[in-house]
Amino acid sequence: MRITVLGSGTSHGIPSVGCDCDVCASADPRDTRTRCSIAIQSQDKTLLIDTPPELRQQVIRSQIRKVDALLFTHSHADHIFGLDDVRRFNEMQGGEMPVFARPDVLDDLSRVFRYVFTATQVGGGKPQLALHPLEGDRLEWEGLTIETIPVFHGNYPITAFRIGDFAYVTDTSLIPEESLERLRGLDTLILDALRWEAHTTHFNIDEALAAVALLQPRRTYFTHMAHTVPHAETEGRLPEGVRLAYDGLILNVPDPTGPRD
Repeated sequence: MRITVLGSGTSHGIPSVGCDCDVCASADPRDTRTRCSIAIQSQDKTLLIDTPPELRQQVIRSQIRKVDALLFTHSHADHIFGLDDVRRFNEMQGGEMPVFARPDVLDDLSRVFRYVFTATQVGGGKPQLALHPLEGDRLEWEGLTIETIPVFHGNYPITAFRIGDFAYVTDTSLIPEESLERLRGLDTLILDALRWEAHTTHFNIDEALAAVALLQPRRTYFTHMAHTVPHAETEGRLPEGVRLAYDGLILNVPDPTGPRD
């Protein structure tokens, strides 16, 4: 299973508007961070988790040429505002795209992107989406078992996703005990770690490291990072098995649909 980190930055993106700090002005391409999203490719299927504002640029850069379904962690602007860009995939693939999210997130998408779900004049096209509420603790889709795991972004619920030995946990400041149990035994974890300083709705790096120590995945990549986190310097302070994600990073993990040793 191939995981592509499409975006690894916080809600402002990096470079941040009007900022000349060392990270925003960095020549290291890993310090340029668009808003968070990943693509998951298993067998001949491609899933996107979230559609940030830079989605068009992200999929072009990473050569994502088809998308079979969308999963949403939550409905904050930095995770949904690129939704219109999926209409190009509809045109190329010739059909509706299933969208999976909690019912409240689907309600937000229907409200924010009202034009998609109501009759409008013929123009440049619009996304063709089939909304499917996530219910229970897992989704069975096209041979994949996708676990839906609740975490919290302050007091706001977020859906983390686990597929086989891989999990994606963004925008979290609290992982409930029951969810921690469901995140054990991972090969690869992508985890929210905003900055070194404390924050009310995100793990800081020390809190993320504490979660890693509890879960003990084989390897972890931090994501959703702010412009106070220089890539090279920060990686030098992290323990073995923990690294920073960056835009365009590709990870190969065991495919739950394939043969196992």
